[in-house]
Amino acid sequence: MKILVIDGMGGGIGRAIIEHIRSEYSNIEITAVGTNTIATSAMLKGGATNAATGENALIYNCSKAECIIGVMGIIIANSMHGEISPKMAAAVSSSDAHIILVPNDKCGITIPGLAEKPIQSYVAEINKEIKNLI
Repeated sequence: MKILVIDGMGGGIGRAIIEHIRSEYSNIEITAVGTNTIATSAMLKGGATNAATGENALIYNCSKAECIIGVMGIIIANSMHGEISPKMAAAVSSSDAHIILVPNDKCGITIPGLAEKPIQSYVAEINKEIKNLI
């Protein structure tokens, strides 16, 4: 399975996701794409197989992935303080990959009724989703 993890800003959520996936599935190919070099570096340190930065890298890798994981903002143009361009959001949302989104209030998106949880709770749920996909 080819997993694409997308993150921006400091890359902490992406890194936590990659570390958790890597601890459960050592043989899965994980590509990390950061909207900036800091995020990319953090995810690479978390155990990503490959890493790249920027709009073109995100668009290209969305077409190759079987599963895309990131915060909700990756499907919203201009979210994450403008780090997600309209082309990036379109590439994620139109991908044929299974998309797993992590709620995050820093993206400026609220879904009423969605329980607020620590990021580690969401990361554990991501592993359950991956197990169902495999």
